Amino acid sequence: MKKKLKPYTPVIPCPVALVSVAGKEKPNMLTISWMANVCSKPPKLAIGVRPSRYSHQLIKDAGDFVVNIPPADLVEAAALAGSKSGKDIDKFEYLRLNPASSSDVTSPRIEECIINIECKTSQVIDIGSHDLFIAEVVAVHVDESILDSKDRLDPMKANVFVYLPLIQQYWTLGERLR
Repeated sequence: MKKKLKPYTPVIPCPVALVSVAGKEKPNMLTISWMANVCSKPPKLAIGVRPSRYSHQLIKDAGDFVVNIPPADLVEAAALAGSKSGKDIDKFEYLRLNPASSSDVTSPRIEECIINIECKTSQVIDIGSHDLFIAEVVAVHVDESILDSKDRLDPMKANVFVYLPLIQQYWTLGERLR
């Protein structure tokens, strides 16, 4: 038997990313779990960011950002980056993470993350509580240690994690099903 619940989205596990962006005085980052691949040609992804967040205006001003996928050992950094404002602190310094120059955008990558996806904003859409930033993927950097012999991502080596908004918990991925 199934129970009908009120309409909401927190039931779905969400990938966790640290989005880094250039700022006027210092770079910043925010934790997001509202993101999706939305197009393959050209490659595009979308992230949802609340307009009230400090990074929202930075992303609009920069016109680009980097989606950084952290390994599971950075779960505490991801949780803290999502609970502090870059308006008040330098998150890179606070979290002891290192900004690295990107190859195709002005926003920095996060060196400690295993995947860095450089993006140029192509559209911003007000969709309600969040704005949807649709961006073209212009470069991808992947730590060689998580690639197989054919340069494909090995999910077990990557050791990425997801966020379950309904219960506000982080979980690693399990076994391959098919």
